[in-house]
Amino acid sequence: MKKMIFTTVAASAALALGACQSPEADAVEDQAEAEAEAIDEMADDATTEAAEEQLEMQADMVEEQGEEAANAMDDDGEIAPSETGIGDTQ
Repeated sequence: MKKMIFTTVAASAALALGACQSPEADAVEDQAEAEAEAIDEMADDATTEAAEEQLEMQADMVEEQGEEAANAMDDDGEIAPSETGIGDTQ
């Protein structure tokens, strides 16, 4: 159940951000998501709940770092005025 919710949220976030990123940033984010998914699959096979939780946290960190790296590639970590809606002149 956790995996299904996680996947749904991740897919929604990817769709929302997909149009805002360069192809290179998308590739970085896609790679991180693939690594996170592989770690999640290992978590599903974990023999203890503690190991499962540790692997799930690791997967979340990998995905978050991928998102941050992709964002940094596009705008050096800054939020562009076009993304905030503030100061639009057109």
